[in-house]
Amino acid sequence: MEQHFLVFKEVAETKNITLSSKNLHMSQPSISLQIQNLENHYGARFFDRTNKGVTLTKEGEIFYKHVRSVLGILANAKEQICALAKDQRRLITLGATLTIGEYILPNILAFLFRTHPGVDFKVKIANTGSITQDVLEKKIHIGLIEGPVPHHKDLNVESFWEDELVVVLPYFHPWATRKSIALSELPYERLVAREVGSGTRKVMENAIKERGLDPSQLNVTMELGSTQAIKQVVAAGLGITIISSLTVRKDYDQKIFKTLKIQDAPVYRPLSILTNAHSTQTKDERRLTDLLHDRELLSEILSKDYNELEDHSNLSVNAK
Repeated sequence: MEQHFLVFKEVAETKNITLSSKNLHMSQPSISLQIQNLENHYGARFFDRTNKGVTLTKEGEIFYKHVRSVLGILANAKEQICALAKDQRRLITLGATLTIGEYILPNILAFLFRTHPGVDFKVKIANTGSITQDVLEKKIHIGLIEGPVPHHKDLNVESFWEDELVVVLPYFHPWATRKSIALSELPYERLVAREVGSGTRKVMENAIKERGLDPSQLNVTMELGSTQAIKQVVAAGLGITIISSLTVRKDYDQKIFKTLKIQDAPVYRPLSILTNAHSTQTKDERRLTDLLHDRELLSEILSKDYNELEDHSNLSVNAK
């Protein structure tokens, strides 16, 4: 019956039996037969069939809601049963957006590896949309994203950090003696920015609009898909940038770059934890989320280099 439900859900969502057969690696006659068996079993017609595809009937819409609920319960049961298996490896599947994946997650994983060496991690770095979808489909158990949070009834969202966007320029820049800058001054400098659609770019443009400056007035001379690439270009003197303060907090960076706060009003964005509302966290997953919520410990972890994390006895370890 679970197989029948999975087939029904796929057809209801794709509205196309041909596409469903490809996605499920099943023949079209087999899919049609399973749908027919369901309709005969419940005594109702679930789909209207046309040359353009299939659409749910009113009975089908009611059945779809219950099928999603049942499949969610079954998936949750499988997770809990697997978690009890004695031979299961202790694995945390994570997803993170680029800034978090490059500048926050490595230190966290290094710390956990040394304090809890029995846990393995599988990490995916992608954009917010991809991470969100994977959490909803339970392909990853914990998602860490920056910027605007998607709204979905099946998502739990918890903020764990507030990230400030700052103006970053090379140490030899004429503005390097200053501590802050007004937004109105930015159009007069070459700006190196993240690509259109990135979380950092969206937050920057939204903040600029809210403060009365049209983003099109910025002199964007280069767009790059990586914060590290932006830092290298700025260090070479090819422009300035607006990026996360987390990306330039290391001692090495502070000898190369100068960071300026935005005078008009600081620009902050939340960093959030995404989990599936219908999943039960393992002990190891709870340990990770507890660490993320421990602001004092997290700040201490992020302030250290990897080799300093070797001696974790200097950190106030709260996880047990």
